[in-house]
Amino acid sequence: MSFPPTPEGLEEVADGVFLLRGDLRGGMNVYFVRGPDGEVVQFDAGTRSMLRANRRVAREFGGIDRVVLSHGHADHRGTAPKLGVPVWCHPDEIADATSAASLAPYMDLSMLEVAPVRMLYPILMRWWDGGAVEIAGTVEEGDRVAGFEVIHFPGHAPGLIGLWRESDRVALVSDTIYVVDSARLKALPAGEASVPHPAWAWDHQQAKESVRKLAALGPATVLTGHAEPLTGDDLTTTLLTAADRY
Repeated sequence: MSFPPTPEGLEEVADGVFLLRGDLRGGMNVYFVRGPDGEVVQFDAGTRSMLRANRRVAREFGGIDRVVLSHGHADHRGTAPKLGVPVWCHPDEIADATSAASLAPYMDLSMLEVAPVRMLYPILMRWWDGGAVEIAGTVEEGDRVAGFEVIHFPGHAPGLIGLWRESDRVALVSDTIYVVDSARLKALPAGEASVPHPAWAWDHQQAKESVRKLAALGPATVLTGHAEPLTGDDLTTTLLTAADRY
């Protein structure tokens, strides 16, 4: 099967997986996955400031078939309401994805240690948010999406999902792990990762277990919701260390 050229401005970060970066320091990630049957799925929807670039990429792909949200947080659903394509998520994320609120009810920003960051985040979340999303369908653990298996990684959000391809050990995990320090708005040292800060967590202990679940898969490429991917022949120690942060 022949495919159109890769849209300009995208990075091919794994076979058939393309990354669009945007917003704050280019730290918001939207992925486009071209399946073996030609289906093009957008995984996550970044922030609303990424809408023009997102629409351009979708056009250059010849259209996208659907958007699959990893979860319904404001910085991952931003473009979804304005793309004109069906949006899917895990059943446990429908409530947050369809809510007009930019902060999920379980978030507790008082837990953030740095006062200026604590005060800034509500403003940022409203700025990033594209608003409530109409959900057309759902995916659950074990379903297939563009050649990947859906994996449920609850904790940061109740219905957080990732996509896993065993053949080349590629995992798209969104906010299952961070490679940024969200409490201080800065990058972690290269090659390090962390479970998300508990201020953002629906269930922080479950979030830690989900990082361990990811480690048990033995991924060689971990594509995150923000900033840089993690790569390496053996990421087990990195991921298990990430689970023990906070």
